[in-house]
Amino acid sequence: MSTELTRVTLANGIELDVMDVGPRDAPALMFLHGFPESHRTWRHQIAHFSDRYRCIAPDQRGYRGSSKPQDAASYTPDKLIGDIFLLADALGVGKFTVLGHDWGGAIAWGVALMGQGTRVTRAVVANAPHPGIFQKLLYLDPVQRAASQYMRAFRDTANDALVREHGLGALLMQALDWGDRAPVMEEAERAALLTDWSNPDSAIAMLNWYRASPIDVPDMDAPFALPADYTPPPLPPLGIPTLVIWALDDMALPPENLAGLSDMIPDLTIQEVSDCGHFVPWEAPDRVNAAVGAFLDRTGG
Repeated sequence: MSTELTRVTLANGIELDVMDVGPRDAPALMFLHGFPESHRTWRHQIAHFSDRYRCIAPDQRGYRGSSKPQDAASYTPDKLIGDIFLLADALGVGKFTVLGHDWGGAIAWGVALMGQGTRVTRAVVANAPHPGIFQKLLYLDPVQRAASQYMRAFRDTANDALVREHGLGALLMQALDWGDRAPVMEEAERAALLTDWSNPDSAIAMLNWYRASPIDVPDMDAPFALPADYTPPPLPPLGIPTLVIWALDDMALPPENLAGLSDMIPDLTIQEVSDCGHFVPWEAPDRVNAAVGAFLDRTGG
């Protein structure tokens, strides 16, 4: 499989480095990575499916060589979601299946909700909470709130001096406690990530995904109750076939995030992955490939 990236200029002026492999006339799969990775999050899936699908995987805005504006306002969800539709336009892709993990999964939820019935035919989300569920968990669930306290550190601009001097890895070591669940990664992949994290502009851009998010993460001393002014986001049901893959040993996102999904997604398949941490696309690639393959076959190939 070719690993060459194509530089794509979107209509909004953002430039993305994109892996685009597989038959051009085949159904398109749009792979969206999360924090703090790259298009290579999905390397095992792209290698597995690119003989029969057009596999498109961008380094999203702020990551690696793609455009990285330094202001947090450039990373609001509407802009990140818009990038994906503009990327499809730039590549001549009309309809596509969206697949996302972590932050890429959060964007995939938005892309699917906005594009269902027009551009997006199916959705696959791996360990990324639904926007109709996550905020309530942060208010009510002690486990999820405790697991999300790192987001407060990522949003704190007082940490920017540390990041600019020592790279993103220094903040990750300070804010995250992996315990005995640290993911095991190939040495070449780890070295590539450390290189990516050493770019101060990219590091700040990655953190801006958290800073621009409207999600409220209370501290652990705040009451475990819904605020008086809380209103659920006005989201429509997701009517397209949807596969949710959830690694059960995720230190940041416990499986409580699965509760209530079936009420919002009529055609929902949930694949739980045991003995696996957060980075399920490459921690359990064979199980992810099998689940995605079965889902694609069931929903039209």
